[in-house]
Amino acid sequence: MRRAVIAFTAFMGGLIFVFLAGASTAWAAEGEEVRGTLRIQGQPVAGVKITVATDADAPVGEATTGADGTWKVAVDKAGSYKVTLDQATLPAGKALRDPNRGTLTVQVFEGNARNVLFGLVDANAPPQGQQGDGGGGSSYWTRVAQLVFEGLNLGLIIALGAVGLSLIFGTTGLTNFAHGELLTIGAFLAFFFNTVIGLHLLIAAPIALVIAAGLGWGQDRFFWGQLRRRKTGLISMMIISIGLALFLRALLLFLFGGGGESYDQYVAQAGIQIGPISATPKSLIAMGIEIVVLIAVGLALTYTRLGKATRAVADNPALASSSGINVDRVIRLVWASGTCIAALAGILLGTTQNLNFQMGQQVLLLMFAGVTLGGLGTAFGALVGSLVVGMFVQVSTLWIPPEMKTIGALVVLIIVLMVRPQGILGRRERIG
Repeated sequence: MRRAVIAFTAFMGGLIFVFLAGASTAWAAEGEEVRGTLRIQGQPVAGVKITVATDADAPVGEATTGADGTWKVAVDKAGSYKVTLDQATLPAGKALRDPNRGTLTVQVFEGNARNVLFGLVDANAPPQGQQGDGGGGSSYWTRVAQLVFEGLNLGLIIALGAVGLSLIFGTTGLTNFAHGELLTIGAFLAFFFNTVIGLHLLIAAPIALVIAAGLGWGQDRFFWGQLRRRKTGLISMMIISIGLALFLRALLLFLFGGGGESYDQYVAQAGIQIGPISATPKSLIAMGIEIVVLIAVGLALTYTRLGKATRAVADNPALASSSGINVDRVIRLVWASGTCIAALAGILLGTTQNLNFQMGQQVLLLMFAGVTLGGLGTAFGALVGSLVVGMFVQVSTLWIPPEMKTIGALVVLIIVLMVRPQGILGRRERIG
């Protein structure tokens, strides 16, 4: 057993090294550049002019943001550069959060691309902290309504990923740190069939989901199931999942590069006004899909034979096995369905932002927060916890900078667990 673990660790380490080396070489070969994405309230801003110059104000190049809000300018060598956003080219009603920061000085290192971020706001909304009427004006509450809507959207996406994470933990006890990469794999499978093969996203997405479900089934059949049969400890399996996450992330970087990608359809859409809320049709449809899938998962867990078997395995695998339930089959189906749902979350997330090899990792912490907050091992708890996390992440930007909004989710997680350690819907357990 010890020799098998050592051989497996060496094999995985070698693969990670090879892919990281190849990926870093391919990435470095692209040369130095500055790039970024202009968005406001999650929507891309197109047609904005960006210019790049040296420290001595010698012009280097310029770019105009595309339909997905992205832009990039190649530079000759590493060094310090001035990046300027032409505020006159901003669409009506849009402005820089700080008009004095229209020019940013950034450092570009050899062989790397430097991301440059410009904060945009609705020019018709009053600055934060200056809403008038003590923050109780109509514009303030319009902003609150918009953030609540965006928080609900984010919470539903987190919930899709967290449900699979919670079910896998409940049935196997595994804390899977590679679950975020399942979202990324789903998004890039749809991207491959959409942009490379040329299928419409409405056709590419179902194909990606079927393949993702097969990958989830095979992952347990040929990998995690083998480790369980060898009586590998949960701590060891958790550490292996971290290595698997690094490997999958490096593989995605090697295959698709480090830049942002987007689907051919549903990149930029005009917003529609629903009362105080501005939303795009794709965000409303995505939320509808998320709600339907989550309701279907809840009903399946409650009323179907497979759902009851899954809950039985989560409660007591040994007793479930003695009752005639095929525990391995149930776990394998949980892996397949959990991976498929996670892939769906990645695809829907990819319609609201650029695809990149780290997109799953960026929401993994929020998924863990949602699962822990709702109650470990409970699908319904993962749903409730994820909605709380998503809402708090977005609404907290009323009082803290948007760059720190993830920290707010962890603060509310700590506060709730101090009052209710088992989570919102978790059950108390007696230890000892």
